Amino acid sequence: MFTGIVETTGTVVAATDDEGGRRLRVAVDTPGESGANATGAAAADDAADEDEDEDEDAAVAGSPPRYDDLHHGQSISVSGVCLTVEAFQTEPTPEFEVFLAAETVAKTYLGSVAEGDTVNVERALAADGRFDGHLVQGHVDTTTEITAIERVGDDWVFGFDLPASFGRYIVSKGSIAVDGISLTIAERGPEGFEVAIIPTTYDLTTLSGKSVGDPVHLEVDVIAKYVERMIEGYADRVAGE
Repeated sequence: MFTGIVETTGTVVAATDDEGGRRLRVAVDTPGESGANATGAAAADDAADEDEDEDEDAAVAGSPPRYDDLHHGQSISVSGVCLTVEAFQTEPTPEFEVFLAAETVAKTYLGSVAEGDTVNVERALAADGRFDGHLVQGHVDTTTEITAIERVGDDWVFGFDLPASFGRYIVSKGSIAVDGISLTIAERGPEGFEVAIIPTTYDLTTLSGKSVGDPVHLEVDVIAKYVERMIEGYADRVAGE
């Protein structure tokens, strides 16, 4: 289980096709190098962000961790996709290797990432960890495209296409994971939705390197799915009365 509070970014250092899938090796960005533009963020920026409107999720850790606890079998989120660490090193630069099964290659855009590409990285939540985002499983529901990027003052507004089959799970002020980032839906229209991005989130995640038309992973709030499943039978019974 993850929280959508992206810890850091990573750089793909190897991407190879393998029998039944694909392998990626990711070098974890060290403190001061996180983000698609490797800009980092000053402590003063972090302090200022705490005062931002609650509709704009920070969705990033204050300082990238060192990832010296990498181990075999560890669950790790790569741009919102839950994967398993199969090989790793912690020195001199933390790196880990993951295998993408055929289904993962088909359902996500990780099948097309190449050496040099940047990805969001988050380790699974520890049982005694602080829960700052929302429940993120790392089970991507679908991919969609960025339809708009606009700078508004110091912040950014990103627009995304809304796949019709998932529209019922997306509500204004609800939670959604975009490339593994826990975000709040600011506006929801018939064919799309928008999220507001504060500077820290923009700088410390892959969003700073995105353009209109780029694909992103979406994972809707799993609680909405559970509620839907629980009331299905009840709704059918009421309709039949």
